[in-house]
Amino acid sequence: MGMDETLDLRGLKCPLPALLAKKALAKLPPGTALTVLADDPMAVVDIPHMCHGEGHACESVALREGHSEFALKTSC
Repeated sequence: MGMDETLDLRGLKCPLPALLAKKALAKLPPGTALTVLADDPMAVVDIPHMCHGEGHACESVALREGHSEFALKTSC
């Protein structure tokens, strides 16, 4: 069981949030939860799409005040 990580990507524009989330997920052990914070409007499309393509899970997307919060999990 891995430790939960948080990646704050607020202030970055497409495609950086998805690319940096992909890079972070690749470095984590299988089954690790990663919370990603992003305020780019395209992130709600790009990050789940990247997870699907890479085999990771996008467990939830929550809209917060001024940003989105993604609950991701690395593939096992």
